[in-house]
Amino acid sequence: MTSRQSRFPLSTLHWGNVGHGTHNSKPPTIPAPIYRHAAPSGPWPWMDFESDIVLETELVPSTKESVEQWKWRGYPQNLFGNWVADRVARCKMVENCSRDPREKCRIYYVDILESGRFKPAKDTDPPIEVDESAISQLWDQLQIEPPGLRLRVLLVDNMKHPVLQMLGTRYNIEPCFFTSSLNWIPSRYQEEVVKKKGDHITVTLLFVRTAPWDKPVMSSQNKHISCGAKAIDTQESLRLRSVCSPAEKYLLEDLLALHMIRSSDPSGSTIISYHPSAQWNRTTAERLRNLVQKVGESVYWQKIFEQSKDPSLVFLAILWYALYAWDESLDHLYTHMNWLEINGLSTNDNNLTTELHTIQARLLHYASLLEDFRKSVTFVRNTPNPVLESPKFTDHARRDTNRVMRKECDNLLSEIDRLGFQLTNITDLAKATVNFVDSRRMQDLTIATVRDSAAMKQISYLTMIFLPASFVAAVFGMNVKEITDDATETLSHYALVSIVFTVLTAWLVVTFQSHSPFHEAGSGFWRRLAWPFSYVIKHTGLRRLLRSQPGGLP
Repeated sequence: MTSRQSRFPLSTLHWGNVGHGTHNSKPPTIPAPIYRHAAPSGPWPWMDFESDIVLETELVPSTKESVEQWKWRGYPQNLFGNWVADRVARCKMVENCSRDPREKCRIYYVDILESGRFKPAKDTDPPIEVDESAISQLWDQLQIEPPGLRLRVLLVDNMKHPVLQMLGTRYNIEPCFFTSSLNWIPSRYQEEVVKKKGDHITVTLLFVRTAPWDKPVMSSQNKHISCGAKAIDTQESLRLRSVCSPAEKYLLEDLLALHMIRSSDPSGSTIISYHPSAQWNRTTAERLRNLVQKVGESVYWQKIFEQSKDPSLVFLAILWYALYAWDESLDHLYTHMNWLEINGLSTNDNNLTTELHTIQARLLHYASLLEDFRKSVTFVRNTPNPVLESPKFTDHARRDTNRVMRKECDNLLSEIDRLGFQLTNITDLAKATVNFVDSRRMQDLTIATVRDSAAMKQISYLTMIFLPASFVAAVFGMNVKEITDDATETLSHYALVSIVFTVLTAWLVVTFQSHSPFHEAGSGFWRRLAWPFSYVIKHTGLRRLLRSQPGGLP
């Protein structure tokens, strides 16, 4: 694709009326993550060396209207000059945003007061429902800085491209947060670090969650055919056939994308949570908003927020959502594995082997996702808030905050370790079940082979009965003088020719065998051709005698 073909104006695109399709028979498959484009530390974001030559640079319009009134329209290039139109097109920053007019973009709020208390839901601003006619009002509303807040959490449903540009411009967000979120790429990084002032941290992780899905109108036979006709895709959702319910149960990969602006400003810090559009049927902003709001109802966490003023603890508390989802999913998966094992013992369903091998591949993928989760929590633990070094925190408060952060991160890491052991047990169970099913199949093949060998033995008995008579008939049918008076050949000539051809055939058969007890392994053709002589020399002791003579064998 040339740069001319991929160009489009960096200004806000009109929201088209192209939908994302109807309800699928199973959850849609997420794209395979491209890890090299996950973080801004990569010096060549969204470049492919095999196809890209040189990215063409563009200049952002410098008119007063473009900079002042509609400056967010130039995002990301107005803030990050290397993000030109070609790069924006490659990363699908616009394409992967919600473009269906039926999907309403909503921004939900959760406010944490300076005291550490969560602002009640009834007193929190209602969600902002964004449409084309409210663009300028949204930009104005984002400029408002409510007083008395320690942290504001913004949760965005059905992200539209203008909303992405506004948030990126308003909070100076590195585009890698949006590209990794929109492309389902796990990432974690720190940027914009200003000592004693603040920084930006991003955590984008994939986790496994159990979700219902409407049953498709499709026969089980067709399902097996369609599943067996393609390779295993670890990005696909895993159907739990063991669950009996009106809606099918799936293990699907969900996304938790968080970007936090930690700041010492009086307006407090901000967390932005991206949520995939409705077509993915993943965790909605409203759902996560309700869960974050309930964190403030926890007596344990409320004491922590009152003792420590570090807003990073709220960021850590949100990560527990992924752990709860993992825990519930592994419980369902273990039950499903037990169901497959029981069916493997009682039935001889060939589709079980295919499903078990598929689950084994998924389990390896799940292990990598769980490791990403562990690394994300470790990243939060090892990335203290620069604001803690400001005069707002005393040495005692700084030590207490760091101690609490380490303690809570260790608690979460301990739970992740427990999930890792549980996932290992499920993997071992899957391997054992696969081995059992395979051994059952081999046992069936052995029984069939024994049955066939019995039939062949009966045929051999019949052959033994008729073999002497066939031999006598062949002898009396020979045209030799000893049997027929007017014959020209003798029985001795027949025996001589038969012996010669038998010896020649045996010689050639052994010669063309690469592995044989009559010659050494790895011997060349001519050495194998002389195998009768080498065999006789080796077994009669003549070889040692010839080696002992001067000028003998090497």
